[in-house]
Amino acid sequence: MAMRCFIAGAGEYTGLFVPGRGDYIIAADGGYASLVSRGITPDLVVGDFDSLGAAPNHPNVIHSPVEKDDTDVMLAVRQGLAHGFKSFVIDGGLDGRLDHTIANIQVLVHLTRNGARGILLGSDMCVTAVTNGQALFNPGGTTTDTAFTRCISIFSAGDKADGVTLTGLKYPLRDAKITNEYPVGVSNEFTGKPAVVSVREGTLIVIWSGSPGMYVS
Repeated sequence: MAMRCFIAGAGEYTGLFVPGRGDYIIAADGGYASLVSRGITPDLVVGDFDSLGAAPNHPNVIHSPVEKDDTDVMLAVRQGLAHGFKSFVIDGGLDGRLDHTIANIQVLVHLTRNGARGILLGSDMCVTAVTNGQALFNPGGTTTDTAFTRCISIFSAGDKADGVTLTGLKYPLRDAKITNEYPVGVSNEFTGKPAVVSVREGTLIVIWSGSPGMYVS
């Protein structure tokens, strides 16, 4: 089985992650144009094609109606989950319309609550979600990379998240409870040391500035 499911959305495409030979690539509507312009051929194309204007000439197309409950990115994620993937990378899902950005963050929550993990790539910010688990950054040890002095913010996706612990960051936290009505986790900072964001019960949204390579799992 391929290692990752890579999804290209119709938003601003960063190109920060180049799909590998073993990755399963899905174009969500306008994401098809972003991939083709970079010489990348997707394995599957899904969407209502309001962005592209028409379904592309591709052997594997799932054409959905415009009036639907799922966004095109969610359609792509459902296909990835149906194929058994547990690791997702989504490009073209940030830096665009605010409503679609929020929707794509909700997609990350859906993934983590269904036993998978995803990352949204932005031009200077990346996002992931963690449910009853942890996210690791720079596990190899101390580094002088200036990227690891940038900010990281943590929010509760639900009413509350219990047992939140932050280590290796400028402002540590231990076994705390955070809620979705007070932004206590905003604007923390990496220190160049290995960092861990963990939650015992609940779901966290983790946003950091810098490259996706800062995040491990």
